[in-house]
Amino acid sequence: MDLDTTQMFQFGANRDDFIKNIVMEVYSALLEKGYNPISQMVGYILSGDPTYITGHKNARALVMKVERDEILEALVKYYVENN
Repeated sequence: MDLDTTQMFQFGANRDDFIKNIVMEVYSALLEKGYNPISQMVGYILSGDPTYITGHKNARALVMKVERDEILEALVKYYVENN
């Protein structure tokens, strides 16, 4: 093992799709319950407090399957690639 070289780990397209599906399901659940999905998701990403996410449609459990930094990375990547 070479300890002088930084190793890179990439999840690949499957992980991106997994994160996208979770974000979209959580967004939909928040919208159905009458919340502002963007505000609620930003609150969760910034604070780590899962109570920002509704339990409706198991959204809270779903969003906690992904690390917050992974969600943020996916959102920034999507934004940059599509603008």
